[in-house]
Amino acid sequence: MPALNLDTDNDRIAERISDNATLFVACLCAEWCGTCRDYQSAFDRLADAHPDICFAWIDIETHADRFDDLDVENFPTILIEDSVTTRFFGTVLPQAAIVERMLADLTAVPGIKGAPKLRPALVAA
Repeated sequence: MPALNLDTDNDRIAERISDNATLFVACLCAEWCGTCRDYQSAFDRLADAHPDICFAWIDIETHADRFDDLDVENFPTILIEDSVTTRFFGTVLPQAAIVERMLADLTAVPGIKGAPKLRPALVAA
């Protein structure tokens, strides 16, 4: 299944991430960003390869009211979050292999102190 899109799959995202055992990977993007649009198919392939992980495509400008305190400086920005902490939050080159490597060894991304968590805003909606 391709990545869920917050514009159309809000309830499905909330349902999947309400399970604390589910890892959450979000691509924070903007519709006007050509790099993001080009990356979306690769991100969808990652989601297809990892059906046990909840992948979400989130246009942060469309949903600015929900994520007003989220500071995204460049696109695409990837967030990897478990039920306890944000494991990764940062801009990545639009290459699926980078995220694939992080997912292959989560011990290499042990958590970022002070990084945002999206789960609360997504589950409560």
